[in-house]
Amino acid sequence: MTSINLADRSLDLGEWAAQTPDATRIFAKAVRDWLAENLVGDFADLRGCGGPGSEHEFFAERLEWDRHLARAGWTCLGWPTRHGGRGATLEQRIIFHQEYARANAPARVNHLGEELLGPTLIEYGTPEQQQRLLPGIVDVTELWAQGYSEPGAGSDLAGVSTSARLDDDGRWHLNGQKIWTSLAHVAQWVFVIARSEPGSSRHHGLSFLLVPLDQQGITVRPIQQLTGTSEFNEVFFDDAVTDADLIVGEPGQGWSVAMGLLQFERGVSTLGQQVGFARELDSITEIARTNGAIDNPEIATRVVRADIGLKVMRAHAQRTLDGDVVSQAGAASVAKLLWANWHRDLGALGMDVLGAPSLIGPGATVEGRPNDITDPEHVELDEWQRLFLFTRADTIYGGSNEVQRNIIAERVLGLPREARA
Repeated sequence: MTSINLADRSLDLGEWAAQTPDATRIFAKAVRDWLAENLVGDFADLRGCGGPGSEHEFFAERLEWDRHLARAGWTCLGWPTRHGGRGATLEQRIIFHQEYARANAPARVNHLGEELLGPTLIEYGTPEQQQRLLPGIVDVTELWAQGYSEPGAGSDLAGVSTSARLDDDGRWHLNGQKIWTSLAHVAQWVFVIARSEPGSSRHHGLSFLLVPLDQQGITVRPIQQLTGTSEFNEVFFDDAVTDADLIVGEPGQGWSVAMGLLQFERGVSTLGQQVGFARELDSITEIARTNGAIDNPEIATRVVRADIGLKVMRAHAQRTLDGDVVSQAGAASVAKLLWANWHRDLGALGMDVLGAPSLIGPGATVEGRPNDITDPEHVELDEWQRLFLFTRADTIYGGSNEVQRNIIAERVLGLPREARA
């Protein structure tokens, strides 16, 4: 068998590859051809949309694109076929993410469900949870948000105070607040780490709960960012409820589930992310050549260093995915430090390559008012200004640099734990 029926989810791509000569080339060509044939018409306008700081762009249209992918069998590639996936090999998943990025296809809206919660449910969930929730992720009819960070805890996941109580009515009752909750304003569900054992501390006594967002006890409040967009949110739980069986793992054992999910967060999709990074670097380099900024020795040196940094990221990702690491947690933390600092520095490089024009908005007015970069409600940014502003947060969200260094120091190097108040 040398062809692939893309829409046939009963076809296990891993088994197909094992039986097919030259399967890698055939699969890569199938991905490229499908993207070329389908990123047309209205979908063609979505190329490059929805990246960092631009998640608000054409959200409804990108949601329809994701559902189009699902109908063609391109969602949840790495999941087992018994759970609606395609059983793709690691190599096939890498190929898909790389080809997707090279085609400049729009950013996916279902990342948290497909790449994080779905694999977590497959690993830790009950058969009933899998049957109830995985199909909505596969066909992109139910979107998920992540309820981890809190105002008083930030990147310190073990410091959460949102409480969960299993009441006599057979439901969990949640009270508290989450913050920096990506896309909660468009999601139907949120997975939440909550303290279910009163008096417990740190990583003890936490539970991993699946909570519907459309209910009276939940308020979602968007947070306006430097870019003027609001993909992050505050989420308030005021006696919000979820069914007793919507807990992943045992009560009080949510820390291990949460840690397992974070390992999925820094998996194969990072290679596709790096293709996007390479495109950004290529664009900035071309601008530097065009406007003469590359003749500045400092700019030229930073461009070279950025290229080297990208190669280091790729080598680390390949090594991690091959399992050639001492600690998966440490490898994930190294990966976060590498890409977050690199991307932040790329944003600054872009501003310096553009020079003085980087301080001027692309339009004189926004909604009839002056284009004022000090007023987030009345500012229009070009792609490089948005990149610069948004990447200021790259070293904070998803676990700050300080947290990642502590993980490496304590879990990999065996150094004494940092003193905590």
